[in-house]
Amino acid sequence: MAWLRRKVSPRYGAMGGIGKAIAVWLALAAPVQAQEVVIAALGDSLTAGYGLPRGQGLVPQLQDWLDGRGHDVRLINAGVSGDTTAGGLARVDWTLGDDVDGMIVALGGNDLLRGIDPGVSRANLDGILSAADAAGVEVLVIGMRAFNNFGEEYQAAYDAMYPELAEAHGALFHEDLLGAISGMDTSGQEGFLPRYIQADGLHPNAAGVARIVEDIGPAVEALIQRAGQP
Repeated sequence: MAWLRRKVSPRYGAMGGIGKAIAVWLALAAPVQAQEVVIAALGDSLTAGYGLPRGQGLVPQLQDWLDGRGHDVRLINAGVSGDTTAGGLARVDWTLGDDVDGMIVALGGNDLLRGIDPGVSRANLDGILSAADAAGVEVLVIGMRAFNNFGEEYQAAYDAMYPELAEAHGALFHEDLLGAISGMDTSGQEGFLPRYIQADGLHPNAAGVARIVEDIGPAVEALIQRAGQP
């Protein structure tokens, strides 16, 4: 019997090794658990949710929309009411925290309202995108469309800075944050559709935000895909 045990023991040891190998193979073959993607939304009052009840602003509505589509993503609201591109540049470094994988940049509306030189706004946005490049953070640039109050030259320079900077930095681009709530009024003038705007005539109401989310959602999904890649 002692001889039998000596003969059998190595065989049990071999089977143990095979079992361990199978366990390792199964562990490697198992699907890798996707990690949460963190996206910071750097913007102004339109991002911050000015004038809206808690949970009805752009970031929470976008979070709900993405959750409903099965995305493992966490949005950070980095919107500050009244902020310009200069303000965004001043705080971009702390917005790009260690856990941030991607960033939505939606700034420039207050620059437009103040008539700031598009060249100045462009330089600020370029600085923001350069900071994201240095941090290895993927970016979605969401543009705005200028009014013609300051003339055609100003309008052309303002409108062009967003797509040109996005292309220069290899960022994703969505043309107009407020495009989904804009249109022609009864007099043929282009502007915001009244049913989607708050009483101040500038900020979207909850229904307007819902339309904006539906419009920009696919571009944000593309950002999530990029930011989530190893």
